[in-house]
Amino acid sequence: MPLVPAYVLAAALTAAWAWRMLRPPVPTWAGRLGVGLCAMGLVPAMALPMLLPVLRFPPPAGPHGIGTLTYHWTDAGRQEILGPDPAARRELMVQIWYPARRDPSAPRTPYVEDPGVTTAVARLAGVPDATFGHMRQSTGNAVAAAPAAPGRHPVLVFLEGAQGFRQMNTFQVEALVSHGYVVVAVDQPYAAGSVRFPDGRSIAGLPRERLMPLVDQSLKPAATAPVLNGRPLPDGMIPHLARDVTFTLDRVAGLDRADPRGILTGRLDLRRTGVLGISLGGIVTAQACAREPRLRACLIMDAPMPAGVVRDGIEQPAMWLTRDAATMRREGWDEAEVQRHQSTMRGLYDKLPGAGYFVLMPDTYHGDYTDAPLWSPLMRAAGLAGPIGAERAHSIINAYTLAFFDRHLKEAPAALLDGEPPFPGVRFESRR
Repeated sequence: MPLVPAYVLAAALTAAWAWRMLRPPVPTWAGRLGVGLCAMGLVPAMALPMLLPVLRFPPPAGPHGIGTLTYHWTDAGRQEILGPDPAARRELMVQIWYPARRDPSAPRTPYVEDPGVTTAVARLAGVPDATFGHMRQSTGNAVAAAPAAPGRHPVLVFLEGAQGFRQMNTFQVEALVSHGYVVVAVDQPYAAGSVRFPDGRSIAGLPRERLMPLVDQSLKPAATAPVLNGRPLPDGMIPHLARDVTFTLDRVAGLDRADPRGILTGRLDLRRTGVLGISLGGIVTAQACAREPRLRACLIMDAPMPAGVVRDGIEQPAMWLTRDAATMRREGWDEAEVQRHQSTMRGLYDKLPGAGYFVLMPDTYHGDYTDAPLWSPLMRAAGLAGPIGAERAHSIINAYTLAFFDRHLKEAPAALLDGEPPFPGVRFESRR
């Protein structure tokens, strides 16, 4: 069964809903999500499958099928500064989606397998742990270890949001892969909601009250550095996460030379490499582009920029996918956060020495840049998804994502980047 017994869920959610209604409203996306989901306790059990549906991602429009492989990599030369053990080395779980031969009859891989991921999402929202269990019953369009499509394909690194998970932008990843890109999604321990390793170990994400001071220190350093596990971190955590990108590129180059699975050897074109990220992943994207010359195109979604990167700039072509300040305020963001996002994104865009694109999508909320609106129809009522609607938001995001990387990695025509946007309400700026 994809759902827990209705009476258990209803009782728990009703109690939580009643408690929340007696306290002042919480102006965060997590608080609104919790209130919206708690209201499920008031609906009949027969409605639960509609409110928490098993996801079925539609087949993407590109000509390629999708294969996927997962790897566990350890950076033996780098200390894990975010964990409690000073002797630990940095470990990553990496999932690679790649163009494959189409096979409509092959079984599709699960959307999410790690129960720690769905638990982390539920706890972030303040609802019972089992609420998002239906996500583990869902599937995407990828086939495990499918034969790779012929040729060499440009490579994109995808970086998840804070307390997120590597599959959280499946709508975007599958569109890219179906059009001939390899996407390497990195689960970054202590920043992700949960990372599970092949030996059964799991690392839960840092709680928000410990995570955000480390992010803020990287965005705008304070004189007194935050302390984690007894160690001061004067640079915060973003440079550490950006080094994951460099390490990942090194390991991906090794796969192209000799994939131990025998699937990706000779299929990865590291001369055409880009990066994209959402929220925390967007911050890391900017930092990685500032330090890693192998990255040739950078796409940043709805994220503030580190002060040092804004000051020094980046050399690569870059695109921002975000929304206007009024929409951020309507979502409930405080004015300081609105200004930090708007001013730093615009500040880095204005300093680009070459091609840049700034796309404003009114009526999108932060969650619309991920799969979140697809998890439940309640996402919109809870304030996690905006008035734009998931289908429209994702179609615009995918159109600009493909156009940007097609132009700057494939050197292919991208008419979308040359004229007025065909999407009503969208505001598009470019610089050369």
